[in-house]
Amino acid sequence: MEIPFLDGWRRRHGERTAPGGPRDPAALAGMLAECELLRARVQGYGVRLDDTPDSLAAIDQLPPRWREDPEELPWFGNDAGLYLGTVIVRTVPGAAWQLTAAGHPVVRLASGREIDVVAAGLDWAAGGSPELSQVYAEAAET
Repeated sequence: MEIPFLDGWRRRHGERTAPGGPRDPAALAGMLAECELLRARVQGYGVRLDDTPDSLAAIDQLPPRWREDPEELPWFGNDAGLYLGTVIVRTVPGAAWQLTAAGHPVVRLASGREIDVVAAGLDWAAGGSPELSQVYAEAAET
């Protein structure tokens, strides 16, 4: 499955997989965990992104200054969703990244339920709800 925005990342990290070939789940998880814009913005508030549920709660409490920039908001929301997915995958037993047929990353829980974490991140960035920590709590209960 080819995802156009991943081509540059693959080149930087030396991944050379034939089109349609299998992907290394650890490499995919690492790439999705980068969230550079989110990490840069929250660092200014003293929030440390340590891939824990507590860091999601800390992000939820930030003043939503990203809403002031309509060009940055979708990128920030995308990163927030990917970070949410990273925390779920790293802390909820049986959770894993999965790419949809269209190449969209979702988190699949052990129960089989899929969470569109990017959509959740975009909703949170645009309106503040549902909170990232709330989405995490629901995933952890499943």
